[in-house]
Amino acid sequence: MNGVLEHLSQGFGVAFTPLNLLVAAIGSFFGTIVGVLPGLGPINGVAMLIPVAFAMNLPPETALILLAAVYVGAEYGGRITSILINVPGEAASVMTTLDGYPLARQGLGSVALSLSAWASFFGSLVAFFGIVIFAPLLARWALAFGPAEYFVLMVFAFCCLTGLLGSEPVKGVLAAMIGLAISTVGVDANSGVYRFAFDSPNLSDGIDFVVVVIALFAISEMLQMLEHVVGGLSVKVPKSGRKLFNFAEFRFTLPSVVRSSLTGFGLGVLPGAGASVASAIAYANEKRITEQRDPDAKFGRGDMRGLTAPESANNASATGSFIPMLTLGVPGSGTTAVMMGALTLYNITPGPVLFDAQPQLVWGLIASLLVANVMLLIMNVPMVRVFASILSVPPWLLVPGIVCVSIIGVYSINATRFDLLLVAGIGLVGYFLRKAHMPMAPLILGVVLGNLMEQNLRRALAISDGDVVILFSSAVSVAFWVLSLGVILLPPLYRRWKKRSLLPEIAE
Repeated sequence: MNGVLEHLSQGFGVAFTPLNLLVAAIGSFFGTIVGVLPGLGPINGVAMLIPVAFAMNLPPETALILLAAVYVGAEYGGRITSILINVPGEAASVMTTLDGYPLARQGLGSVALSLSAWASFFGSLVAFFGIVIFAPLLARWALAFGPAEYFVLMVFAFCCLTGLLGSEPVKGVLAAMIGLAISTVGVDANSGVYRFAFDSPNLSDGIDFVVVVIALFAISEMLQMLEHVVGGLSVKVPKSGRKLFNFAEFRFTLPSVVRSSLTGFGLGVLPGAGASVASAIAYANEKRITEQRDPDAKFGRGDMRGLTAPESANNASATGSFIPMLTLGVPGSGTTAVMMGALTLYNITPGPVLFDAQPQLVWGLIASLLVANVMLLIMNVPMVRVFASILSVPPWLLVPGIVCVSIIGVYSINATRFDLLLVAGIGLVGYFLRKAHMPMAPLILGVVLGNLMEQNLRRALAISDGDVVILFSSAVSVAFWVLSLGVILLPPLYRRWKKRSLLPEIAE
């Protein structure tokens, strides 16, 4: 432990140099803006700054601090539009819309923004201490996950999906199946066969996740707003009377923040799981746990626990994803994969020897993660009212403005007109799905997990020569199978037991 504290003090010495503090502040601010803009996301933000950092001849630790600050800043920024206008700034903020936007419509927009900023900070703080204390141990644990274990993890995620189906499970299952269908579009990576691409080369790489998110949230939401304006039924989001959350709301949400932070960190350690998966699982689990204890919980209608759970999870996951990158040389997320590419520009290879070969870089980065998160909390809380002022923008200006920003975000992916037509078409379909009261969360989860689930299943079967026993051959796999069964069976059994236990009292 003394060695860890010595290395950490060395890291803070690197992080607190004037240049690195300035770089962290700039990266945090830029990352927040990137997170706010729909379609950009942390990967694009980090990718945009790599050539800038290299051209400025920044030292490798300073360049990495800049990119890390952009990454965590984008995770903060994505919540702003999710809460205020129901448009996720980036993929990991999709789950934030489920309760964040209803809170804004109740006149609690500023409170929701400040509460989500605190939850994001706490999630990152948990992950920071997790990296410092458990990095070597968790790195060995992550190595235990092969294709079979990842497939069972995805099964567990879909079992958690049952908590998102609401009062109409048939529509929820149908939405998840639509998401899975979207994830199968494109050239099959194993056989090279075109699947559901209609002989279009533009669909050979599949439908980009950003296109789906922008279409189903930004475009369909704007169509609904336009419908309300034209029909004279425009729903005005009232301004918040309070700027910050109070102590009662802090105590109310604290258990969900702690649980979701631990969940997000655990999933962030797994290479490739990502903040989107972490936020979805954390939200579903929190909804399930809460509704068992409190049947009157308002998840999906403005429950503050439904806001803090995904926010703390996605930030904990984003920070935790640095563990496999630094210790194993394996990217923990798409964004850390881009950051690994930046390290190669400096002839630095991430992996087990990095802690010994470049301690000032590793521990300087770890320390800067805490510094950047403190900066982001200081930046975000005072600007709550500034962000909330978006609600005062009239619809005739807000609608076309959001559509323009969304279109720019979509066009920036591949720079093709086909993507613009695709986002318009999917957005129109999403509008009709909303009119039919089809839940969007299961659909998005299907898109997120579908490709991961399929690829890991096929890899596992290829390793075992088609023997499905491989899916049950490790302790990790068995544990997740047991958890999956528990998630499905225990809630109805608990409700049935509770109902029976109440019958004698009713009879009396």
